[in-house]
Amino acid sequence: MDDFRDFVRQRSSALSRNAYLLTGDHQLAEDLLQSALANTYRHWRRIRDDNPEAYVRQAMYHQHIAWWRRRRVTEQLTGAPREHPTADPAEATDLRLTVTAALRRLTPKQRAVIVLRYYDDLTEAQAADVLGCRIGTVKRHGHDALRRLREIAPDLLDLSWQRSTS
Repeated sequence: MDDFRDFVRQRSSALSRNAYLLTGDHQLAEDLLQSALANTYRHWRRIRDDNPEAYVRQAMYHQHIAWWRRRRVTEQLTGAPREHPTADPAEATDLRLTVTAALRRLTPKQRAVIVLRYYDDLTEAQAADVLGCRIGTVKRHGHDALRRLREIAPDLLDLSWQRSTS
């Protein structure tokens, strides 16, 4: 199983970033990745020659949704969002925190579609394959997620518009 160890060493950073984007929490992301890697290890002989990274990502998305279904935590707003972001020398950090907070407010399926489509740069068909659903379902979750992001984080639109005009 040296090839599994090599795979984990080579791809764990990228997979860890994906797990964090899905969960919005470092500890949950570590747990999610470990769970997916444990599942991958059990099936390693069968998948190692195919596309093991896709298998791990799919396992993470499915595990995250399963956790979410069991947890059923209701969303609670703790305060009104800022009207205008304050000028901060660490603009990249501010953008990252804003994106992370906005992603946390999406449903797990919406978050998975956004991460797959815009972070992993997968097509709708590829995202549907990873999530085990139809392309129309990916389109619907993507549409709903983008609409929700426009509502909860309008400052992201301002930042993207400012960057495109700079």
